[in-house]
Amino acid sequence: MHKNLIAGEWLDGVAVSRNINPSDTRDLVGEYAQADAAQAELAITAATAAFPAWSLSTPQQRFDILDAIGTEILARRAELGDLLAREEGKTLPEAIGEVGRAGYIFKFFAGEALRPGGEVMPSVRPGVGVEVTREAIGVVGLITPWNFPIAIPAWKIAPALAYGNCVVFKPADLVPGSAWALAEIISRSGLPQGVFNLVMGRGSVVGEKLLHDPRVAAISFTGSVGTGQKVAAACVSRMAKFQLEMGGKNPMIVLDDADLAVAVNAAVNSGFFSTGQRCTASSRLIVTEGIHDRFIAAMVEKMKTLKVDDARKAGTDIGPVVDASQLGQDTDYIGIAKSEGGKLAQGGEHVEHNAGGAPGFYLTPALITDTTPAMRINREEVFGPVVSVLRARDYEEALALSNDTPFGLAAGIATTSLKYATHFKRHAQAGMVMVNLPTAGVDYHVPFGGRKGSSYGPREQGRNAAEFYTTVKTAYTQA
Repeated sequence: MHKNLIAGEWLDGVAVSRNINPSDTRDLVGEYAQADAAQAELAITAATAAFPAWSLSTPQQRFDILDAIGTEILARRAELGDLLAREEGKTLPEAIGEVGRAGYIFKFFAGEALRPGGEVMPSVRPGVGVEVTREAIGVVGLITPWNFPIAIPAWKIAPALAYGNCVVFKPADLVPGSAWALAEIISRSGLPQGVFNLVMGRGSVVGEKLLHDPRVAAISFTGSVGTGQKVAAACVSRMAKFQLEMGGKNPMIVLDDADLAVAVNAAVNSGFFSTGQRCTASSRLIVTEGIHDRFIAAMVEKMKTLKVDDARKAGTDIGPVVDASQLGQDTDYIGIAKSEGGKLAQGGEHVEHNAGGAPGFYLTPALITDTTPAMRINREEVFGPVVSVLRARDYEEALALSNDTPFGLAAGIATTSLKYATHFKRHAQAGMVMVNLPTAGVDYHVPFGGRKGSSYGPREQGRNAAEFYTTVKTAYTQA
């Protein structure tokens, strides 16, 4: 039994969840405690009590702790990557890469703990000095999704601790294994009791308690649009700080002058790797007329070479979908697209068993052509290995189509034209723009986030994280 960590102690929950391997549904990854509202309140109480001392801890103390966490994560990346692939379904190389990213995030914010910054300036009044500094905001509730079960927790937990906050962490109920392993590492890092708390459980129970408890100063949430709107409403009602990372319907433009091989590789990586279960995935390919048919033919040929199999098996390109519910959503959207006039050019087949005969949630990557902007497949997030194609006359129409979405997380373009690349970087209505690269894949030391319906509040990651996890104080002194 994997227990919750509250006030420095490992506690049983009131129920148990079973973590199932989507590559082989006969394989039980582990059993994890489920907390109730009372245990969530205990965690909030512990974090509240720990905050005064931790917020005044030295930069060196915070550096040493965060650096130690990052060092252990990196030393165990093969082991933790295997766990991640086993519980979530992304391929082993992708999973190991995600673990490495988590380790480097902790290392980066260890350094940030030593660089708190601030300003000293003269007042407009003679003899008066002004100091502008940043301070921790208090107890922070962190609610994370299932698709990046160690990287996203890392990029919330590390800055929260680096800037002197205390944490109550609620990971996704579907894949708690990687989150628990991270919490276990953190528990041995030297943090004072109560500074970090792991509370696994249902969002309707644990999440609700975090949203409405007045002692929780801020909520950082990554997940669905619908839940994000509920988080926003709850936080606004009590004037708590909040940060939201939600959906995406990310475009990738392929222009006539694009290098075909570069465009195909970027589109396949963006749309299908990690089984398409990335908020930054390019699920809309917008292709100009001159290259359209050649690009589709090359995409189909490339997709035929992709191996769909057990996530931990060598040579697997695409692992399983995370669970039966997500698989059903993916196949439903394929059916809807076909009923609205789209053509299934490749893939989209539900495969019940992998090459070894194990039952799992497998879906061959789907490419849907002949779509129009109003189709649901081009308006709503599928969150699976399902990609649609829109035909455009020229760059101007392609740009208009790419921005025709309520989301604005990432956008990409494949072109050899400096003119179009430069124009697109300025005019794409997205928080992150890639030129001749997959839209998925952002460095750990730079800001992450979008605009419109994709994100709300300050950016995550990098030095920008201070905007959310700290508050600014202006102090005056007359000598």
